[in-house]
Amino acid sequence: MPPSPAESPPTAAKAPLDGAQAPWLEQLQRGLDRLLVLNVFLVLAGALWFALGVILHLRGMDRTLEAFQGLWPLLFQPAIGVLMMGALLSGGLGWWRRRGQR
Repeated sequence: MPPSPAESPPTAAKAPLDGAQAPWLEQLQRGLDRLLVLNVFLVLAGALWFALGVILHLRGMDRTLEAFQGLWPLLFQPAIGVLMMGALLSGGLGWWRRRGQR
């Protein structure tokens, strides 16, 4: 008969990592992941804003698209760049962690 969950010993993989116990690389990866999640939502909101602006522009209302065009070089281009760089960095950190565990 298999042991019940109460009888099985706790494993280190299931224990949550707090800030003092986590290595700096894992903390960096976690922070980067949080930044990327927020950045994805910003880029998606920008895409929806652009789509709405194009639709309204076709109906003769240009204000929404003009506002988007004003923020494009200041907000959305850097956000897309950070998203791409963060995805590469996150993948690189994950590779580095797996490489170190062998």
